[in-house]
Amino acid sequence: MTAFSDNISERFMMLAVNIIKLEKQLCKTFSGRHIYGQLFRSGTSAGANFEEAKAGESRADFIHKMQIVLKELLESHYWIRLIAETNYVFKESEALKSLFNETRELANITAKSVFTAKSKIGKKLP
Repeated sequence: MTAFSDNISERFMMLAVNIIKLEKQLCKTFSGRHIYGQLFRSGTSAGANFEEAKAGESRADFIHKMQIVLKELLESHYWIRLIAETNYVFKESEALKSLFNETRELANITAKSVFTAKSKIGKKLP
């Protein structure tokens, strides 16, 4: 794999780690536990699906898996916004701001990857 995909893999790993670190702050109430559970599932699965996409059996398989990554990132971004709006974690928290920005950036990178891969379908490989 390339240094770029290794860097993205590391970013997905750190996203998952930082989501896990929110557990203590969020799991004090029923609704906080529910929101954390949703964020935990979507945020940690994005990286796992990215790793699967890198090993895609075909371009179509790669695109399909990357679309799943994108969906998980967009869902994670939603839950992070909800956490901020409900003040479960202080809106101005650096950890929350970082998660908000990272999910948005990774979603943009993933969407661009999907777009590029789709644009190459039907074209001959070099």
